Amino acid sequence: MNMKYMLFAGAMCGALSVQAADLPPLKTVPQVDVQRYAGQWYEIARLPMPYQDQCVSDVTATYRINSNDTISVTNRCLKSDGKWSVAEGLARAHNAENTKLSVTFLPKAIRWLPVGKAPYWVMALDSDYQYAMVGQPDRKYLWLLSRKPQMDETVYQSYLKQAQEQGYDLSALIRTKHGQTK
Repeated sequence: MNMKYMLFAGAMCGALSVQAADLPPLKTVPQVDVQRYAGQWYEIARLPMPYQDQCVSDVTATYRINSNDTISVTNRCLKSDGKWSVAEGLARAHNAENTKLSVTFLPKAIRWLPVGKAPYWVMALDSDYQYAMVGQPDRKYLWLLSRKPQMDETVYQSYLKQAQEQGYDLSALIRTKHGQTK
């Protein structure tokens, strides 16, 4: 990714977090065990996000716990040209329950800046840590995640209902394809 795009994306993430003031608070799960949450997740569905416009299938997010209580994030997706797009980021919890995190994909050298950190709030999570729904207080972005490339349809519909009840407009929801690679 080029530096101009990264800086623009970082500035936009900071600006988006300000827009949530008029909405009721976004509800999260009571607690997240980050050790259990770590590992690979498959994106099942999402609301459009500029960075992901190039992604056509096989979107995953992998989380690794670091020794300094941060979380390394690796997002991958297959682009229309058949090449992989990989973004490396860093997440940090902002509450003791680990339900409200911030994520940055800015270059490591400038991650200390007070911009470029997007909210990552865990809105739903099953007891076995197989399915999750992540959103942001401004309701602009949403991700449905699963440990496998598919999600039980009952869980999927339940998560969509929860998102709508929390004020999400799902008219532009994108269902992610998996298994496009050989």
